[in-house]
Amino acid sequence: MNKIATKKISFIPRKIYLIIAFAAFIILLNSCKGYRSTLKAPIKEQGADYLMEQLQLNSFKFNTLTSKFTVDYAYKRIRYDIKGQIRIVKDSAIWVSFNQDLGMELARLLITQDSVKFMNRLTKSYFAGNHSFVNDFLNANIDYEILQSLILGNDFEYYENASFKAAIDGKNYKLSTTGRSKLKKHVRNNDDNTRILLQTIWLNPNTFKINEIKLKELTKDSKKLNAKYSTFVNIGSQKLASRADYVIEDKSPIKVTVKHSKIITDEKVSMPFAIPDNYRRE
Repeated sequence: MNKIATKKISFIPRKIYLIIAFAAFIILLNSCKGYRSTLKAPIKEQGADYLMEQLQLNSFKFNTLTSKFTVDYAYKRIRYDIKGQIRIVKDSAIWVSFNQDLGMELARLLITQDSVKFMNRLTKSYFAGNHSFVNDFLNANIDYEILQSLILGNDFEYYENASFKAAIDGKNYKLSTTGRSKLKKHVRNNDDNTRILLQTIWLNPNTFKINEIKLKELTKDSKKLNAKYSTFVNIGSQKLASRADYVIEDKSPIKVTVKHSKIITDEKVSMPFAIPDNYRRE
């Protein structure tokens, strides 16, 4: 049997850092005692409006958040293990620092509503632009609100809910739609206005937290995003998943497993991003 190569960090392409960051945003873990719900059978049928209301009521709420993370990234026969830290200011910015075991920073990423900035310490280079870099890779228009929602395992706050259909699928509620668009009052640009999402959500029937989500933009070649959440933990009175298995479906799927620790919410955070003068722009 061929062995999968596990690489030590020497040089990782910018694209991989962005994929890891995107996946790391999906789940959050702290050291609190894990929460495990007891399923009740049979599941009572509920309408889509009720399920969407419960999903929103049980969404994770915060103003700021910091967390350390570890990520296992696999593509074909290549695997990277990397550590880092995430800082988030709700509806404003997502800051990520990637580090080695000895604590040396490898790269830094800053995503805002309108921009993406990336700095590579190893190659002394940087990138500054809009969300098109991430969107070009995914062949989809993924906006800041979607990224922020995936960080928390929440539904997309600024998208309409009227088109969902509800069903029971095994031990979960299933919500699906073939045409979900952004609410007009939150449209910022033409991409927002034309983005139509194909989305399926599987909900825990006791906690109404998302167990699994599949997402695709309504374009012919848009790649599918899939996240499975497991082993929920308590953070105060709220719940988050301690593990997520994240897949970007392509000819050769990209798989990322993420675990987080040392979460702190609602404290003041800084997001430094000073680019040294001797760094070259990519």
